[in-house]
Amino acid sequence: MSNQTSVTQFILRGFSDDPALRIVSVVFFLFVYLFGLLGNLSIITAVISEGRLHTPMYFFLKNLSFLDMCYTSVTIPKALVTTLMGSGVISYLECVAQLYTFITLCSTECFLLTAMAYDRCLAIYRPLLYGATMNHQLCCELVVMAWVAGAIYSAFHTTNTFSLPFCGPNIVEHFFCDISPVMRLSCTDYHLHEVVGFAVSSCIIMSSFALTVLSYARIISTIVQIPSVDGRWKAFSTCCSHLTTVLLFYGTGSFMYLRPASRYSPTQGRLASIFYSVLTPTLNPVIYCLRNKEMKAALQRVYCPRKH
Repeated sequence: MSNQTSVTQFILRGFSDDPALRIVSVVFFLFVYLFGLLGNLSIITAVISEGRLHTPMYFFLKNLSFLDMCYTSVTIPKALVTTLMGSGVISYLECVAQLYTFITLCSTECFLLTAMAYDRCLAIYRPLLYGATMNHQLCCELVVMAWVAGAIYSAFHTTNTFSLPFCGPNIVEHFFCDISPVMRLSCTDYHLHEVVGFAVSSCIIMSSFALTVLSYARIISTIVQIPSVDGRWKAFSTCCSHLTTVLLFYGTGSFMYLRPASRYSPTQGRLASIFYSVLTPTLNPVIYCLRNKEMKAALQRVYCPRKH
């Protein structure tokens, strides 16, 4: 791979090209990053500390929070430095590592959200069999499978992207190394790589989304049949937070990855990436905590023990 390229480093643009907005961008995204870390860390602490939360749903939520912490840490710290300095130099190997790690975490979250949808579907559609079926071993296997599948999927995209020769220019029109902005820097025709990557992304993203939609179609059809209004609302409220996360993640992520690299727009690409790689992982703790009485009570017991 190194013999095919004369580029030894890339230059990242950062969050904003406007010097007047750099300080504002740094302060805002630093606050968002720290808020997300604190929120996700609080969820992990609450789930580990509270025995009442040692259930499959919160096991997946704990793993999602850990994933979100890693997710934002791969891109935001480097982007903050890049924005503050005006331009960010990143070596060729660092760019490869960043893209591989980011796509691994992104795709793993995609698979994990599918597993969480299956968990909620089983809990509502088959409540009598839920405890025996969704045991700790199966939960661990689903999480491991999500990580392994994410790593394999990312290895394909990383190889597909960096097997292209890069002779210059080396300015990445993005705040981190992502597939489309990096692929556009190739000094050869990348159409075949683009088509293959688009086909694989479409299959993976759409299949995961389809499974999630089917799970929620089953959930909704089951909730409608519940005779009690209170029962219907309780069942719906337990899934509403997860559904909100799914829509935010898939909606903005699909805009970025289900479109050809030749149609990539730097401004639109950065805005879409901010939503699914920065705001969604940050909002997940807020979404899950605000709509979950058990989680709010657990956080109060952990951080305000004197009141309980």
